[in-house]
Amino acid sequence: MRSHLVYDLPTRLFHWLFSGLFLLSFVIAQTVDDESVIFSYHMLAGFMLGGLVVWRLLWGIVGSQHARFTGFNLNPLQLKDYFLGILSGSKKRWIGHNPASSWAAVTMFALALGLAITGYLMSTGNKEAFEDIHEFLANTFIVVVVLHVAGIILHTVRHQDAIALSMIDGKKEAATSDTSIPSSRPFAAVLLVALVAAGGIYLFKNFDSQNQTLGIFGQTLQLGENESESENETEGGENEHDEHNDGAMRLNTQSKKS
Repeated sequence: MRSHLVYDLPTRLFHWLFSGLFLLSFVIAQTVDDESVIFSYHMLAGFMLGGLVVWRLLWGIVGSQHARFTGFNLNPLQLKDYFLGILSGSKKRWIGHNPASSWAAVTMFALALGLAITGYLMSTGNKEAFEDIHEFLANTFIVVVVLHVAGIILHTVRHQDAIALSMIDGKKEAATSDTSIPSSRPFAAVLLVALVAAGGIYLFKNFDSQNQTLGIFGQTLQLGENESESENETEGGENEHDEHNDGAMRLNTQSKKS
């Protein structure tokens, strides 16, 4: 019976905010042209995702028992035994993160930070230098997500352990009660929501949708292709071309008269 509180509320909120922001950013990037103002929201979501991961890194140090990184099972031998256990039908259960979910979480945190950093560097005028790296990280992220979801389904079927529900109510089965956490840390959850809301308001307040730029910490970041600027550059090029042709025609006329 799932009666032991394992995951605190901030950890669960992070899980769903993290998932939602990545999916929002990824879908926009795959379906919207970068000249559209909507594409800029892909960048804004990515910046919020990066900030959220920074919070999770801190919570992995000061959070409750099973939210801390010391509770993650990152021993490669444990990961091997975990997969062998799935094949052999082992019923072993982990009260916190199992080896597969531990590695998946750490990998996704690293990829999310990499996406935020390369996205920032691209918005400072280095798009061509980091675009391929950014795209590679995003595609790797989606592969890890698919494998993670498949692993949850496989774990649930093989171990008869509905671990997906633990990220909703925070509860799991446990052999002893001393593995339960004493509190869901509601005040920390409220603080997390407040920080996310404040960060989102700050970004949107400093976002210029007309020029697709973001003014942040004294910098102006270009979040998308400015269609009006592109048109102006094209028109400028056409005008220069027309002026060049007009000049050539005048020279030809003068030469004929002479």
